[in-house]
Amino acid sequence: MTLKIAPSILSADFARLGEEVRAISTAGADYVHVDVMDGHFVPNLTIGPAVVAALRPHTPLPLDVHLMIAPCDPLIPEFAKAGADIITIHAEAGPHADRSVQLIKTLGKKAGISICPATHESALDYVLDTVDLILVMTVNPGFGGQAFLPSQLRKIEAIRAKIATSGRKIDLEVDGGINPTTAADVKRAGANVLVAGSAVFQGEARDYARHITALRNA
Repeated sequence: MTLKIAPSILSADFARLGEEVRAISTAGADYVHVDVMDGHFVPNLTIGPAVVAALRPHTPLPLDVHLMIAPCDPLIPEFAKAGADIITIHAEAGPHADRSVQLIKTLGKKAGISICPATHESALDYVLDTVDLILVMTVNPGFGGQAFLPSQLRKIEAIRAKIATSGRKIDLEVDGGINPTTAADVKRAGANVLVAGSAVFQGEARDYARHITALRNA
């Protein structure tokens, strides 16, 4: 199983975001992870579609947009238009997750669904036949730099088993507290896409390739 690295620009230098995205693109990243927070669903406020559109010319990599917003449906078309390649919504963000997933698919984008640490993996059962990606939050969403929650390893294992049973090719992504040590744990549990913020965006831009390689080789 090929391991993909998705640096989260939440930990990048926002004063030179275009440069940071170009730097991780040349450093060997597979995706550019964009954390969108609304100050309502999660206790933080980050960026909107205009920033995604501004970043689109700076990288050929897929833009992996994680919507931590509620309601999400009104803004899904805006992020699709801005250049998102993967749009992930939260199972907890509203009562109609399947409708949101279908909307993403009709816009020609890959659809992901995410669950928070306290959400049971059974919340995914009725969208396994449509999603392209499942994102397990290994911290409580809202802020970067939090410590990894080991309790989520059992959940990752359970979801990997569900994916295997489904027979579908679904990426299993993890986000929160990922570093070379925890990367090894989640990879063993079955994850194949790792979101990492501070573990990548530390030091100078010339260091990013070394950090990405360390995660990939964990």
